[in-house]
Amino acid sequence: MLLKLALPNYLALLSGVIAGVIDVAWIARLGSAPAAAVAVATSVENVLLGLVLLIHGGLTVVIAGRSGAAAATAIRAGWILYALLTPAVVAAGLLLREPLAALLLPDPHAADLAVDFLTILFPGLVVFYAQSVVDGIFAGHGDTRTPMRLALTANGLLLVLDPILIYGAGLGVTGAALATLIGRTIALLTGLTLLRRRGLRGAGPASVREVAAAGTPIAGDFLLRMGGALAVVAVVGRFGVTQIAAYGIGVKVLYLATMGFYALRNATTILAARTGGERGLARRAVTAALVAGTGSALLFAILADPLMRLFTTDPPVVAAGVSFLRAIGGYLVPIAVVIVLGGYLTGTGRGSRLMMITLAGMITQTALAWLLSHHFGLYGVWLAMAAAALIQLVAVLPAARSSREYAAY
Repeated sequence: MLLKLALPNYLALLSGVIAGVIDVAWIARLGSAPAAAVAVATSVENVLLGLVLLIHGGLTVVIAGRSGAAAATAIRAGWILYALLTPAVVAAGLLLREPLAALLLPDPHAADLAVDFLTILFPGLVVFYAQSVVDGIFAGHGDTRTPMRLALTANGLLLVLDPILIYGAGLGVTGAALATLIGRTIALLTGLTLLRRRGLRGAGPASVREVAAAGTPIAGDFLLRMGGALAVVAVVGRFGVTQIAAYGIGVKVLYLATMGFYALRNATTILAARTGGERGLARRAVTAALVAGTGSALLFAILADPLMRLFTTDPPVVAAGVSFLRAIGGYLVPIAVVIVLGGYLTGTGRGSRLMMITLAGMITQTALAWLLSHHFGLYGVWLAMAAAALIQLVAVLPAARSSREYAAY
């Protein structure tokens, strides 16, 4: 059951972030500065995804434990939270897009290009966040296949629209942002139609506080992790725009693995919420995480060069990206277990512990990255990521073992 839920969720999650991968792949042909700009801008979007996971995650957990009219109250609460959250994030983003780009990209030209992308990205959150709410409603009802299909629809359109708008219309970075928005809009309209046909509508007194409480640990954990990733971007930026482009592309490649970890996490959350933490669930989740983490590390070590060349043929960018992908295995294995066990803790009502562990891990990662980069260059940054992941693993295992189900593991 774990893998049955996780596989379509993996494809949905991967399709959700692969929009940034597709955009970077097309834009990278224009040079290092445009590639760095789009890589950073889409990394900002990943942080913003953490905010709406408050709703998506809350709906998934609450609806998974309900049915009928009770589930309808959660759906209504989700849309109320969406109406409260989205305008605030859009307004703040548009106001801060220029200083944010300047902070993350020391190259003025790359920063200006990032602003162009963010000018489309922030208003587009109206669509992006609505789609996340729709996906959460389906996932809470045990349907992880429909979100997968909707995400595949959006990205299928993006594959067609990106070259037309970037090169055919000559819009460059702005064209990539518009292509993403158009594809997502069509997918959202399709998703809303399917919700109406299946009668999955909000009704009754809205349980806003319950949905927000259930989603806060999920959103907080993801937001902290993406914030930590942006902090790493700032450290890498000290080494130049080429290194930022390589790191940005490398992180997009890592999504092939990390979205698998989050798919296992989401499946574990759903099953733990439904069963109260059935016997053997955490053991199966950890085993799957170890296999996924180890396999990913080996895959990236072996295929680093051809994977980077899918995005760019710029020799310095390729060389830096290959170095990153071959050094990142020490991070992937422990973080896979941490992420998946986080789903178990969240599903059994102990997500607040996970947030504290993640917060400590990200603070440690940022501090070590700044310190070690002065002594070992970029290898110091990759060492910092691995060390922080190990620290989180050491902390999360006792938290999981505190349950009777996991005590036998």
